[in-house]
Amino acid sequence: MIKKRKSKIKLISIIVAVILVAAVGVGAYMVINHKNLDDVKNDIKKATKKKNKEEEKINIVDVNSKSRPFAIMINNLYAARPYHSGLQDAYIIYEMIVEGGITRYLALFLDADTSRIGPVRSSRHYYLDYVRENDAIYVHNGYSPQAGSDFGKLNIDRIEAEAPKTGIRDKSLPVAREHTLFTSIELLTKNGIGKKRTTRNNDLLLKYSAKSVDLASKQNAQKADNIKIKYSNSTTTSYKYDAENKVYKRYVNDKEHKDYVTKNQYTFKNIITYQVVNKTVSSPDGYQGRQDLENVGSGTGYYISEGYAVPIKWEKESRTEQTKYTYEDGTELKVNDGNTFIQIQPKGQEFSITEDIKE
Repeated sequence: MIKKRKSKIKLISIIVAVILVAAVGVGAYMVINHKNLDDVKNDIKKATKKKNKEEEKINIVDVNSKSRPFAIMINNLYAARPYHSGLQDAYIIYEMIVEGGITRYLALFLDADTSRIGPVRSSRHYYLDYVRENDAIYVHNGYSPQAGSDFGKLNIDRIEAEAPKTGIRDKSLPVAREHTLFTSIELLTKNGIGKKRTTRNNDLLLKYSAKSVDLASKQNAQKADNIKIKYSNSTTTSYKYDAENKVYKRYVNDKEHKDYVTKNQYTFKNIITYQVVNKTVSSPDGYQGRQDLENVGSGTGYYISEGYAVPIKWEKESRTEQTKYTYEDGTELKVNDGNTFIQIQPKGQEFSITEDIKE
């Protein structure tokens, strides 16, 4: 009985001591900083908020940045693809069809310092819609007649990349000259911007979530280990989910899509994919097979991330308005913190989402 009482007294003494130490600490803080108890409480709240904010920081972009991104036109012809460089640093990339069944990419870089990007290629007019929706500075080398007439109509700020000021010609590559042009953020910033506006006028296209988005609980969610997106008989994009790293590994025509410099396979956190009607149009230059896309309007598609796909809706009210993405129930789409590939596929082409079968 005496031992138990002594133990209780000892425990109470320890608790009192801890309280006294804490009180002395707070008191000392108050005296040293000339603060009262309410001030201390406010300091604790501020510190807690700051800690939570740091924990929820978005890494893919600085959401508070007002910089304009560079939107760079990337050559994706089979001869140029092995020399793709710098695309892992883009926070958004679009893929769309052009003439001859091939595709080109529009890669967006925000506050980056990438030293080799490309190969850079010529513009097509419907890519301008996505330059505008991101309020980006467009980087390209050459253009179709339709794009040329739309630069002014859509008020496009642009840089014609060319060596030596805004581009680099890599003459060591065993390909035609049209596949050898690269650029860098340093060259574009130093020699390309000039008097162009550098502050972005609109919000970022996508809303990012620092916490993992729970797609599995969304309506009509499905497992998405393998994604296949066919553009034409000559170009098929596909992805395979890497569950360990929670990213999608990218393939083109069943071959690993790799960076020429790092030799690493490209990976993406988010995939947004939907289909639009494309059609062949006549061109003032007589070039056969020029395309047009019916990309203004609305439709359905999928958002894919961290092993799951969910149906979404998209709407683009005009060529200059941002595309709005929502879940089926109309709530705004939030994407996981990471890079995003937006696949705008020709309507009617093969598209599939499959789950790996576990034995």
